Amino acid sequence: MTFPTGVSPRGAFRVWQRNAAVYRKTYKLNILPNFFEPVIYLAAMGFGVGAYVTRDIEGMSYLRYIAPGLLAASAMNGGTFETTYNVFVKMYFARTYEAVTATPVTIADAMAGEILWGITRGTIYGSAFAAVMTVFGLFGHWTAVLVLPLIVLTAWLFAAMGLLYTSLIRVIDLYSFYYTLWLTPLFLFSGIFFPLSTLPEWARAVAWATPLYHCVNLMKAAAHGSWSASSWLDLLWVLAASLITSIWALRRVERRFSA
Repeated sequence: MTFPTGVSPRGAFRVWQRNAAVYRKTYKLNILPNFFEPVIYLAAMGFGVGAYVTRDIEGMSYLRYIAPGLLAASAMNGGTFETTYNVFVKMYFARTYEAVTATPVTIADAMAGEILWGITRGTIYGSAFAAVMTVFGLFGHWTAVLVLPLIVLTAWLFAAMGLLYTSLIRVIDLYSFYYTLWLTPLFLFSGIFFPLSTLPEWARAVAWATPLYHCVNLMKAAAHGSWSASSWLDLLWVLAASLITSIWALRRVERRFSA
């Protein structure tokens, strides 16, 4: 059985399984940086800056306001790193995929497996952060049960985007542009730390066209029980972007390996 992109689910699962086996030996070292970064932001911004925010934002405390956005960022970070630096190293330094494709597994299978593993990593970090939110009582509605599938969806989108960027570059140093000029602005201007209504209209239009903005909206809607018609539009945006980017990334990598 293969999907329209030529990906074998069995082959993709085998690559995911290999990554999971490696991760079981290294998770104690790997989980700390990506997990603690958003937790540190939550403590510094929520308890630190939040102590100086004397009025509620959208009817809630500053800590409660920023927590769902940081949850989305946690899933973003986990999904991104796996399909950027890790895939690049396996592609150009370790030559892992030369060995993988000597088996019945194709390069498309391998890349689909990497996206699946990026989703898994993003889900691990996002779920751990969600547990922290639960301890602090930062979920305010039963719709918070939707947070887990939204973590998976966010990780999928950014894992696919990371793989797409990886397919476009040949020098590892170019990731500094991706992280500094793409992910950092997303982190700061997607509605995590302040309402985008404070920005000019053109800036809000730009934010709408970026991925983390919609993921943050969905997390807030689920965490605070504010799901509305616009939430369905956010969900459709993220689903479409995830699917399109995944197919695009897989085809880009296939062309690179066949060249």
